[in-house]
Amino acid sequence: MDELPVLDQPARRSGALIDYLARHLSRRSESALAPLGLRTRHLVALTVLRARGDITQRDLASALVLDGTNVVGLLNELEGRGLVERRRSPEDRRRHVVSVTDDGVSLLCAAETALTAVEDEVFQTLTAEQRSQLHELLVAATSSASARYC
Repeated sequence: MDELPVLDQPARRSGALIDYLARHLSRRSESALAPLGLRTRHLVALTVLRARGDITQRDLASALVLDGTNVVGLLNELEGRGLVERRRSPEDRRRHVVSVTDDGVSLLCAAETALTAVEDEVFQTLTAEQRSQLHELLVAATSSASARYC
């Protein structure tokens, strides 16, 4: 990990440290995903599709907090690689239902393995207990933050 610059700020101010760590983790994650031909937005979409199963494009757009046009472009990329499948909804032929394919799940698993290695590298100085505590704190912090945007 790059050496952290000395930050002249009052004690207990974590924002700059979190931002620095997030940027470092993002750069390392992008490097790990690149050989798989994935970007973060692909990973998030595949993760949502695996968790939710068949979902309409509109519901996927809502879950990803993207407008419909951007979701169509994202799905075109994933469908072109055989990672997702779109089909007309049997209940409403005007809607498309999206699902992740077996190839999409396999690639998602490979990506998760690569990202686990990145996290192991970035957080190597933390004990397992500290990593677990960090995760719990981040979940709590993001839960309160995301509640304001939903």
